[in-house]
Amino acid sequence: INERNIKIWSTIGARATLGIAALELAKTMDNLMVLTCDVSTSAGLDRYRKTYPEKYLDLGIAEQNMIGVAAGLASENFNVITTTFAPFQTMRCCEQIKVNLGYMKQKICMVGLASGLVLGTLGYTHCCIEDIGILRSIPNLTIISPADSAEAVKAVLAGLKHKQSLYVRLTGGANISQIYEDDYDFKIGKSITLKEGSDITIAVTGTQLKNAISVSEKLGEEGMSIEILYFHTIKPFDHQSLRQSVKKTKKLVSLEELSAHDGIFNQCLRSCIGIDGVKYKQMAIDDFIHGYGSYEDLCKKAGLSDNDLERNIRELI
Repeated sequence: INERNIKIWSTIGARATLGIAALELAKTMDNLMVLTCDVSTSAGLDRYRKTYPEKYLDLGIAEQNMIGVAAGLASENFNVITTTFAPFQTMRCCEQIKVNLGYMKQKICMVGLASGLVLGTLGYTHCCIEDIGILRSIPNLTIISPADSAEAVKAVLAGLKHKQSLYVRLTGGANISQIYEDDYDFKIGKSITLKEGSDITIAVTGTQLKNAISVSEKLGEEGMSIEILYFHTIKPFDHQSLRQSVKKTKKLVSLEELSAHDGIFNQCLRSCIGIDGVKYKQMAIDDFIHGYGSYEDLCKKAGLSDNDLERNIRELI
């Protein structure tokens, strides 16, 4: 992980970066196995598949089987990465995840491709805002939603070393906004204070972080003091850091490309229990977005644009 690679990864997006990371990992990790469901090209794994055919399995369009095979390999001490598009990686094989990973504690690293709204051109069947709400209810499962391609690499590396199964939720497309300029200390379960402030707290996860940064810079020029608390780890949630921040600002905006019914906002409310006088706004996706469109169009329809965030901050302050 260096400055040059981070810029390249930002250009090609997190999905293609996954394939590059796997290609490097396989050079030194003899027990690595990557399993897909007919998505080697979409996951950037074509070179990996050709270079390390003995470390790659394509299960076809059979996601439930993929989790079963992955659990079997994990039981034989393989380091296993599974990947397909987010709704199929999570919802289609939810029972297998519950039993094989949650209950039996077979440890694998699942990567959900193109979660959120980025595949809106294919219709809402390929969008995914429900994955976190479903998986968070399963014990013995860690959940990470990276902000950029470099952090996606760090999440997969951490996932392979982690003590329990882990789901990495990739949002955004190609030419993803670069957040981090160089390497940094990535710790599962610990939020990052990217900007300190005293007027309001923005709690954000995933690639929506770029909106939080741009809006905070704009409003900062008007004298507003905005604190950005970024949660790459959704489960376990860093309640202590959010509680400390909200005690100071007394105002909170949660920003996420997730379902409004079970995203990080609910965790934020738990953090705020017992703190008097807190005002808050939730920015998430409340319902299915019918029709199809570009990523930017769907984010606007869902109320996740820069203008929406700016308006909510102004109303609270």
